[in-house]
Amino acid sequence: MNETLKIVPTAVDVKTGVKDTAAIAEGLADVLADTYRLVFKTHAYHWNVTGPAFYSIHKLTEDHYENMFTAADELAERIRSLGHLAPMRMEDIIGRSRVEDPQGKLSAGEMVEDLAQDHEKLAHRLHALVELVEGRRDPVTEDLATERSAFHEEAAWMLRAISAS
Repeated sequence: MNETLKIVPTAVDVKTGVKDTAAIAEGLADVLADTYRLVFKTHAYHWNVTGPAFYSIHKLTEDHYENMFTAADELAERIRSLGHLAPMRMEDIIGRSRVEDPQGKLSAGEMVEDLAQDHEKLAHRLHALVELVEGRRDPVTEDLATERSAFHEEAAWMLRAISAS
């Protein structure tokens, strides 16, 4: 095997002035885990939703999973920019995530409510990340967490608007 292909990724000390990069990277990894699991759940609901609201839910969930898939990459790259390794095993993603698999078959309304609750969980986790970053000289992570929180808050609102009576 070529020697350049034997290089194993490791954490590195980054000297950008950010304080306590390990704690920030852990917080980012938790958000990444939730995001990655919610991408899958949203995509699964996108494939399986039925009923009169099919088209609107199908289109909205497509917008959401595409946004979150891109965000997962941005979150992982931020972890790497801080000198740490992003999660590499599905077991780590599942273990860190607060997003849970659905129990049984769900109606379109139950899918929408389940997704809204998960987006709220992610918004809470991102708010906590913003608090964690305060005083650690990391405006990049703070901006990323703020942007992601706004997305999840809006997603929860849109999903709840679909099922409003």
